[in-house]
Amino acid sequence: MSRRLAGQGKPESRRWAPDLSRGVQGLASHGEVDRSALESVVGKACESRHMRILFIGDIVGAPGRRIIRDRLADILAQQEIDLCIANGENAASGFGITPRIVEDLLAAGIEVITGGNHIWDRREILEFFPHEPRLLRPANFPESSPGSGLYIGRTKGGAGYAVLNLQGRTFMTPLDDPFRLSAALLGRIPPEIKIIVVDMHAEATSEKQAMGWHLDGKVSAVIGTHTHVATADARILPGGTAFITDVGMTGPHDSVIGMEKEGVLQRFLDALPARFVVAQDNVQMNCVLIDADESSGRARSIERLCFRLD
Repeated sequence: MSRRLAGQGKPESRRWAPDLSRGVQGLASHGEVDRSALESVVGKACESRHMRILFIGDIVGAPGRRIIRDRLADILAQQEIDLCIANGENAASGFGITPRIVEDLLAAGIEVITGGNHIWDRREILEFFPHEPRLLRPANFPESSPGSGLYIGRTKGGAGYAVLNLQGRTFMTPLDDPFRLSAALLGRIPPEIKIIVVDMHAEATSEKQAMGWHLDGKVSAVIGTHTHVATADARILPGGTAFITDVGMTGPHDSVIGMEKEGVLQRFLDALPARFVVAQDNVQMNCVLIDADESSGRARSIERLCFRLD
């Protein structure tokens, strides 16, 4: 089952042009409009194409991978998704990601996997980065770090896009300034690429919101990740950038941000070291659906979605 949480509703079909054309013909037949002028407008409108982008919240452990494996293919087909992106830094038992998991997630239909502060938790991933450019780590890690924080690709339909991965610094490891770096990285994207999606992996809501305003009108979407708790502020900013402070988590929701409750509670009660284990129950996929204009890169809508295991 799926549940729509918020947003502006499912965008109209990309096959609306014939209806518009028939309407123009009807008006023109009654002499109410200049037929040639309106047909020109319709022709330009028909040329405009929209990209439907699904961004999946942080995948946590085996339960998160299971809902991806069992549900994602149908979701991509039903929602007519052109591009699927997911944050995968917690996919291996809640901490890090492995080469095998990367391959499984890409095979399931995810086209770009973003990371964050846990991206290096599995050492075997270090040597794998150069072999898979669709696996990203935050771009503001030191330049000597394996991999890249920017990926430029094309959808199966041939449309160009770019995905940029950044990490915040408030209450986190003090990396390079993501705000100044973002401008330099956007300058590396070919001008013909209009669809640009940014994963802002950060702890502080203020830092993620600030990045949204910083990049408004420069990218198609700024999507916050990291906290595993979905926020209710999905919106289109004035410059045409889709934004949400945090997309949420794909994994067990009867938990404390994906981990079994008991260990986390004990840690809060006695302050002693505790082993955190991925929980199992109430598995959900938190994500956002973005509809963006391919010619301008501006977002038309952003909608929060939640899917569950049957």
